[in-house]
Amino acid sequence: MTPRKIIIDTDPGQDDAVAILLALASPELEVLGITCVAGNVPLALTARNARVVCELAGRPAVPVFAGCDRPLARDLVTAEYVHGKSGLDGIALPEPEMPLQPLHAVDFIIESLRALPEGTVTLCPLGPLTNIATAFTRAPEIVSRVAEIVLMGGGCFEGGNTTPAAEFNIYVDPEAADIVFKSGVPLVVMPLDVTHRVLTTRARIEGFRALGTRVGHAVASWTDFFERFDMAKYGSDGAPLHDPCVIAYLLAPGLFQGRHINVEIETASALTRGMTVADWWHVTPRPPNAMFMREVDADGFFALLTERIGRL
Repeated sequence: MTPRKIIIDTDPGQDDAVAILLALASPELEVLGITCVAGNVPLALTARNARVVCELAGRPAVPVFAGCDRPLARDLVTAEYVHGKSGLDGIALPEPEMPLQPLHAVDFIIESLRALPEGTVTLCPLGPLTNIATAFTRAPEIVSRVAEIVLMGGGCFEGGNTTPAAEFNIYVDPEAADIVFKSGVPLVVMPLDVTHRVLTTRARIEGFRALGTRVGHAVASWTDFFERFDMAKYGSDGAPLHDPCVIAYLLAPGLFQGRHINVEIETASALTRGMTVADWWHVTPRPPNAMFMREVDADGFFALLTERIGRL
């Protein structure tokens, strides 16, 4: 089977790092490049962290591009309080030796979509949608060439994790999210409603450590660090492993269940900035624009993730 071509747009982040590892471990996927955006930490660190992860996976040939260093119309909000000062706190890894590509991430997205056959590239945003929205605005002809966007962001029944109404990725750049959700590209959304069901319990973390590999140890260390914040916040047995849900869906879509609904992004209200207004019950006449997931087989998700991490 021909591998599915994807571009991972990301702001690593421990959970972003695990998502990247899952993709690089999976022959069903061809990672054309990794484009970095400011989000969990500033751009210089997200671009560094993506290269650290590629080298950890033994894949230094995967091109990494730096993109937008701030939201379209807002000051940047970061999340060091969750991810640590580096964004990948939890284990000390060497500084990357592989180069950062000279091309801007937005230009790479545009050039890739122009060069490859229409409908063959899937975009996988794991952070704020600034790079994707900028590419769509700068080169609107590429929008129809995207096969699908599978993204992590938003929430409905779970509310928000940054404000009562908003999830972090959408909150950081709601104007960018608004552009993407109105683009007409087929969207699959992994909201907090799903990611809060895939918790890094002690047994699951020890499953990574028991792999006995450098990568397994790194994933266990990252999740050990990452989970402390959410366990204290939610009183849960572990932390939600958000971003790997995007890659897991590409590999095993049957793990997830949702509905094709209308999702709008709130950009004007100070109180609900970045809210994903998800019409789950179809109470408006607004046409559906996103497959919005709500359920996940958590055991199946972690079985897949652990098996694939064990390949690296």
